[in-house]
Amino acid sequence: MSGRRGLSDEDLAHLLGEMRAGTAAPAPAPSPAFVDRDGLLSFESLPRYKELTAQQAAADMLGLKNPYHRLHEGRSGATARIDGREVVNFASYDYLGLNGDPRITRAVAAAVETWGTSVSGSRLSSGERPAHLALERALADVYGAQDAVAFVSGHATAIAALPTLMGPKDLVVTDAFMHNSVVLGAQYSPATRRSFPHNDLDALETMLGRERHRFERVLVVSEGLFSMDGDGPDLARLVALKERFGFWLMIDDAHGLGVLGATGRGIAEHAGVDPRAVDIWFGTLSKSLVSCGGYIAGPAAMVSYLKAFAPGMVYSVGLPVPVAEAARTALGLVLEEQERVQRLQANSRAFRDGAAALGLDVGPSWGAGIVPIMVGETIRTVILAQRLLERGINAFPVLPPGVPERSARLRFFLSASHRPEQIDAALTALSEEATALGLIKDRPR
Repeated sequence: MSGRRGLSDEDLAHLLGEMRAGTAAPAPAPSPAFVDRDGLLSFESLPRYKELTAQQAAADMLGLKNPYHRLHEGRSGATARIDGREVVNFASYDYLGLNGDPRITRAVAAAVETWGTSVSGSRLSSGERPAHLALERALADVYGAQDAVAFVSGHATAIAALPTLMGPKDLVVTDAFMHNSVVLGAQYSPATRRSFPHNDLDALETMLGRERHRFERVLVVSEGLFSMDGDGPDLARLVALKERFGFWLMIDDAHGLGVLGATGRGIAEHAGVDPRAVDIWFGTLSKSLVSCGGYIAGPAAMVSYLKAFAPGMVYSVGLPVPVAEAARTALGLVLEEQERVQRLQANSRAFRDGAAALGLDVGPSWGAGIVPIMVGETIRTVILAQRLLERGINAFPVLPPGVPERSARLRFFLSASHRPEQIDAALTALSEEATALGLIKDRPR
């Protein structure tokens, strides 16, 4: 036999000769047909499918409608059309009311006419388009960064970036309330993973003091504006810890861009921190920028590295040009029409302060775009959401495991397009229905 894997030419010739002479070894007998005695080939056997059907059965017994995947009959923003009627909508993160803005739709239409609806391949193989580079330059400029790269999916951006940047001798440390995309990105990387209690930078400092020396590179990740609680980190202290312990700091500014800061430039502007002090800016194009996709901004070397090696860039189709143009045009409007940011912030504070005055628990919300109404119990949260929808108020119930046990809440997304009377109507309905459910025991006088 040859030292090569498989048969040598001589072996193959000998075997063919045996087969012609009828002396080759007989083929192995077929194995018996598989019998699925336990029903494991049925998709209904999946554990979480069983959990899903059990939850639906319990909801049916209680007369509760499924709050998920409701059909919206038209464009959703400050209002939406559900089940044939218009409702005030607090379940859309079109924070600045730009979705459907005619200047954006005209830019998209022109891009479709020129470029079509797809770039028909990855940017690595099918090439760049001017719209990609223009969008990335605009995003980099927001953060004072050297460069940026836009991915076709916001969720896939973190999943592609973290495993590409972090190796087996490295450490990834995340806030306990980080978005699922970052959690999965950390899990998929070969690095060691740790988390610290939400916004507890004392705990982070203790952890770094104990463990930093064991690793080559360390990445600490937090959000600019946390999507479930509406609060954010002490960015200045994170930067100080970075300078002390020597780590890369990554901030997910998906909900911060267009929402925080005097001009909507996000958590760095809100905190009065030079954005160049953050190594990696991560965000999505689907919130204030009313498009789809994600981005990473930071040093040119990092961006070049991701463009060359990140699977979500190398093996994925590039952003369609109309999608890139929608985000770029929206970003220009965010920076030009800062009164939108001011209206959003005023509406958010009015809702948060009004809800708190009614005796409702708004958690740690800063009152910027996101305000939770903390309920605690899952069933009462779903009941409250259903009763509000019956009164023309659409707010989404967030339940475990999306949030910790006993911290179910209704999450209200505020918009610059909400009118004062819509906010007042929501607060009135909340007060009456929450009182009926025993969520407000002692009404303020």
